[in-house]
This record gives sequence, C-alpha cells and structure tokens, in this order.
Amino acid sequence: PSLIPIETNSKYPPLLQGLSLKNVSIRILDNAGKTIYSDFGEMMFTHFGITGPLILSASAHIPDINRVSYEAQIDLKPALDEEILRARIAREVAEMGPEEFFAELVRRLVPKPLVVPICKELDVHSRLYISKVSDKEFERLIKVLKRWSFPITDYASFDYAIVTAGGVKCSEVNEYTMESKLIKGLYFAGEVLDIDANTGGYNLQIAFSTGHLAGLLKK
Repeated sequence: PSLIPIETNSKYPPLLQGLSLKNVSIRILDNAGKTIYSDFGEMMFTHFGITGPLILSASAHIPDINRVSYEAQIDLKPALDEEILRARIAREVAEMGPEEFFAELVRRLVPKPLVVPICKELDVHSRLYISKVSDKEFERLIKVLKRWSFPITDYASFDYAIVTAGGVKCSEVNEYTMESKLIKGLYFAGEVLDIDANTGGYNLQIAFSTGHLAGLLKK
C-alpha cells in the first residue's frame, strides 16, 4: 500500500480525532534516528493514527514497516526555530498574570484541542499557575512543540490506500508504447507498473497517460 494513513500506539490521536492541522511539518525517523522523509503541509488525526496529505505522502517513503521501527515527529511551529520560540514564550509569559494557568500559555501557541494533550504529554497540570512553571518545564514545552513524537506501528488497513507500490519494472517496458520488452504484444498501464507518485492527482495522470499509450497498441 502507498499513500495510506499511518497507525500509531500514541494515546493522543483518538482524543484529537477529526482535528486538522495546517502549516505543520513532519519528519519520519528510522530506529537509527535517521530522517528518511520530511515535508510541510496539512495533516489530520484519526481514531487509529494520523492522515492527511502530509502523512499520505510520507507513507510512500516508509519501507519494511513491520521490520524497522519508525516514528513521526510533528513540528507544530515550523516557522520558528527553538531560540525564537523560546523568546516568543517568554513574551507571552511576561504578558500573563502570575495566577493565570499554564493551559492559557499553551492555548496562545496551539489550537485549543491540543492544549490538554500537550499538558498530558509534558506531565504538567493544565491549571498550574504560570508563576510555578519551572525553566525545565518550559524547555520540555519547546521540545514537544518542535518534535512531538508519534511511534509508527503500521499502515492503516489496505482499504485506505490510495494507490499501490510495486509492480512490473519500468525498465522492462517501452516507455513510448507501454509494450513489454520481454513479451511481444503484452502491454501495461497504471498501477500494474512499479511507479507511484505523491498525492495531488499525479497517480491519476500516470494512469490516464499510460492507459492511453497502451490503448494505441503500437508496434
């Protein structure tokens, strides 16, 4: 399966089901800590994990999902590096009264549905007075905002896949006619070929174009 939602064993997606996040970035890391994919765009939480254009595109770059451990790191503030974000938080805190709650600070930084989950992830009570929040807790907040981690456990059910990966090697097909180079008179088109592209209509275009060429049945 390719271009498919991703399952995670994180406890937060079911709490955030239906929430769409725009202008976030994501990194997919393997178990060696190597970034195998990164991008910027829109994603959404589901009852079983994460989806949306950003996640669908990322899924095509996650091989051996049952043999290698992967994690998705979401950057909720991709336009701000950690130093600028630290200064932003300091400004927000300076504007708040000492008896305002930590949740109010988080609400100034992220959409409201994320406030409680982020407080839980930090293990900081949402009603902790802002004056009682330690520097270490502020640093953990920055880490979560920039690198909120979701362990990847599997692809979603194959029924959710937009396209499939794998198929007949393109090197074994005449690109001008779609005829097999190995068996005369045999033509291929669409997803039966080992070709899949990002979401956005590209796979439909591949199907239309290769189908048209194959249908001409050129010698």
